[in-house]
This record gives sequence, structure tokens and C-alpha cells, in this order.
Amino acid sequence: EMSEISERSKQNVAHGLAWSYYVGYLKIVLPRLKKSMEEFSRAHPNLLACSKTWKLHILFPLSCHVCDDLEKADSNIQYVTDLTETTLTKAGIKKRVYKHSLYAIRDEENQLWHCAVESASPLQTLYAMSQDECAAFSREERLEQAKLFYRTLEEILKGSKECADAYRLIAYEEPEEAETHFLSREILWHLRQEHHEEIAVLEGNHLHTPSTTLDSAELNLQISVSDQPQPLRTDGF
Repeated sequence: EMSEISERSKQNVAHGLAWSYYVGYLKIVLPRLKKSMEEFSRAHPNLLACSKTWKLHILFPLSCHVCDDLEKADSNIQYVTDLTETTLTKAGIKKRVYKHSLYAIRDEENQLWHCAVESASPLQTLYAMSQDECAAFSREERLEQAKLFYRTLEEILKGSKECADAYRLIAYEEPEEAETHFLSREILWHLRQEHHEEIAVLEGNHLHTPSTTLDSAELNLQISVSDQPQPLRTDGF
């Protein structure tokens, strides 16, 4: 009976996507990311001066509209290069390649901030399901699943020792009216936070700065953590 309820409410969709994304991708690439960033930093010491930014910054647009070309989405985001590739044999695929792209984010003062950034690809699945009649996936259900996907992945990663301090989840709601540099501002906020965190650690201080972007606390308010099925909410987000 609980299985049927879960199927009808599609609660298993986001949960399955989060675990698949973690086991099939993040658990493979994140433990190797620090080494790649360290190698790049040694070759280009001025680009990655802040070690706190040596993470994979994962974008979570809650609309599930994943942009394939970040440079086209925001002209303040510029592709720089790819980090060292990881090559593995997986599921019968010989020499499967995993790699990350390094970008330069231009701020209001024309200063460049460098980081590895990409979107959470399973969000494309959620969006495709909402466009396919066979999935019977409404826009409201897509929003709830996007939030649940974020929450589930966050909990998985928090318990992963291999991936500790190798990622930054950036969840955001896109503005109703198009803003030219909205995405770069979102990324910059997190890069600045990481920079301040490093300074605070070096100086022995504790940083208390409220977030201007969506965090897990806000997502907690929107998603029931009860084991019992709850009605979907679409308000206030």
C-alpha cells in the first residue's frame, strides 16, 4: 500500500535521481576533484588563490531549466579550460571520461573569480518528464521534486566522507523577469562566502553572514519530512 502511495505521489522520483547522481557520478568525481584543482593551482597560482573555492559548484535551478552553455546564459561567465580528466572503465564502457570545466566569473568591478561549475544534470530529467504526457508530471510536481531532489542529495553528501568539502550546492529560483547577470551574481555570492570563510579560518574567527540565496533551511519549510504522504505545495517559493 505504501509503495502504491509513493508511486502515485511520485515521491520515489527525486529520491532515485539523487542516489543515482551521487553513486553514478559525484561519488566518482568529487574525491578526485581536489587533486585536479591543486594541480591546476600549482600551474596557475594567481587564478585559484583561495583554496576554499576548490570545489565543484553545482547549480540547482528549481525551474529545472538547465542551461547547456553557461556563457550564453550570462556574458559575465567565461569558459577558461577543462581540469584534468578522470578516465575509468564503467558498465562496459572502455576509458569513460569524466571532466569538469573551469570558468571565470566577472564581478561588478571587472574582477575575475575562477571556479569549477556545472548544473545538476538530473534536473533535465525532471523537466523532460513534465513535458512528456506519459509521465503525467505537472509543473507543480516538478517543482516539488526539484526541491526534494536537492534535499535528498544534500543529506546523502553530508554523510559522505569521500566527498567532504569538495562541493557547493547552489539552489536558486530564477526571477520572473529576465536579468542579464542573475546567474553570475548567484555564483559570485557563493565564491565570496567561501573566500570569507577561508579568511575567517586563517584569522580564527567564526563567520555569521545571512545567505541571500536559497538554503536547506528554506527548502525545509517547503518539503514535509513526515513519513506520511502530504499534499504538494506550490505557494511561497
